Amino acid sequence: MLDVFVDNSTDFILFGFPVFYTWHWSVFGIIYFMYILTITGNIIIITITSTNIHLHRPMYFFISNLSFIEILYTSVTIPQILVLLTGKNKNISFRNCITQFYFFFCLGSTECFLLSVMSYDRYCAVCNPLRYKLIMSGPVCRNLVLACWIMGFFPNLISTFKIANLKFCDRNIQHFFCDLSPLMQLSCQNTNKLQTLNFFTASSIVLFSFAFTLGSYVRIIMTISTIPSFNGKSKAFSTCASHLAVVLIFFGAVAFVYVRPRASTDFEINKVVSAVYIVVTPVVNPLIYSFRNKDVKMAIKKLLF
Repeated sequence: MLDVFVDNSTDFILFGFPVFYTWHWSVFGIIYFMYILTITGNIIIITITSTNIHLHRPMYFFISNLSFIEILYTSVTIPQILVLLTGKNKNISFRNCITQFYFFFCLGSTECFLLSVMSYDRYCAVCNPLRYKLIMSGPVCRNLVLACWIMGFFPNLISTFKIANLKFCDRNIQHFFCDLSPLMQLSCQNTNKLQTLNFFTASSIVLFSFAFTLGSYVRIIMTISTIPSFNGKSKAFSTCASHLAVVLIFFGAVAFVYVRPRASTDFEINKVVSAVYIVVTPVVNPLIYSFRNKDVKMAIKKLLF
């Protein structure tokens, strides 16, 4: 560690992607293209679900909220990544770093809870079709989304406050954004208690959300297995399979990086895994959640033509 005290007037330096230095413009182009696809795809979803009366259903209400989260979630980190890849500016102020850290984890936590709510919606649709409209009424759906935002933002306040008050003795963050482990590695203080707090916070959010989602899908699969016709099984499973695949990828990547008792120092592996849920998953989500849906395709055609 350098003998430098980093306070709120000092800039951090993001390490970025030195391994891609030779072809950094190619990586820049790929990430920029994926970012534009993410923003465009999710804006289209929000537009059609809010303007097309045929899509005013709980499933599409949750998908539109997920799209809104994805826009914010990617915008917290990807513009910074693009600046790093240009090589023009690797600095980020202390205040902006802590702000990025807070909103990144809050939005990620909110997405975890919303994915769980979406799995519960699918459970009600498949397992309780006759009572579905009663269970997933408009006020219930709005309250569930509100609960996701509240549970996503408040648990991260304590960790963010404690990290913001750490004493840092180095400015070089071994990552492409202000992530948890790289920040704690720069601290001059003992961070054991903070690491334990963050572990239990992340575990509570990720494992609870994943367990609830997995439990919903176990019940869904059990119900689908009782459907006598193959076409009926195929139709029921098609509404859930894509969502389940993305849930497994998203939760698997997040759990690998954050749900461990100690902060990992293997930053290169963490960068690769982080890129999955920061860059790749948000691009895929609009495609598998909506654009494969016949109703959504018709709504897009109506919007464009």
